[in-house]
Amino acid sequence: MFLAYLNLSFGAYFLSMVFYAAALFSKNRVFSLAARFFITCAILALSIYIGMRWQIALRPPLSNMFESLVVFSWDIAVLLIFIDLKYKIKGINALTALMGLSTLGCASLLDKDIVPLLPALKSNWLILHVLTCFIGYAALTVAFVSSVIILCKKEKNANLDNISHKTIAFGFLFLTLGIISGSIWANSAWGTYWSWDPKETWSLITWVIYAIYLHVRLRKRWRGQKAAWLSVVGFTAMLFTYFGVNYLLVGLHSYAQ
Repeated sequence: MFLAYLNLSFGAYFLSMVFYAAALFSKNRVFSLAARFFITCAILALSIYIGMRWQIALRPPLSNMFESLVVFSWDIAVLLIFIDLKYKIKGINALTALMGLSTLGCASLLDKDIVPLLPALKSNWLILHVLTCFIGYAALTVAFVSSVIILCKKEKNANLDNISHKTIAFGFLFLTLGIISGSIWANSAWGTYWSWDPKETWSLITWVIYAIYLHVRLRKRWRGQKAAWLSVVGFTAMLFTYFGVNYLLVGLHSYAQ
């Protein structure tokens, strides 16, 4: 029964994307208002689904690829509505909705069975580690979208550049918290804070790329396309950390498949 809320969220996400796209070609506020209504519906439906899955599983629904993608999509939707209300840049809204919908679509293709937690995952650090990582990932997704628009337009846009910078700074903070909480969790589970596991290594690589972005922007005052390219490189590393490591490399985090 509770799977109906997942389907409802997918439909609402899709409609929000359609209306955000329609708003690109029309000055009629109805399209933007409709898009906000449907993305809000998607957030509510996903919230109910996550809550019900938590209640049924008797654990946080954060332990496998399916569950993490659902949470990732929820984070993107929440950040999208905030960006929409604050900046009202139609291009970012439509593309971010597409990213969130694609994330949820990928989740729908995976096994949805509820399984017991592996021993290494039975920790109070699970919620803090996963949520901080995915809040960071959602912010970096918005930064990627704004960076792609900057590169496609091939012209300076202070608002887009500002959004990219602010969301990367926000995402970097939560990415840092995710790595710190993960290392503390690793010590309690495996007896070491850092073991150069592929997931840990690529998390560090991603962190370093975004640290470089923030450094060169402040010190060398990189703007526009230079900064946008670095943002795209960072997002690519983030995707490999999330997906590639799980499916292509073998390590302590292989259970995430």
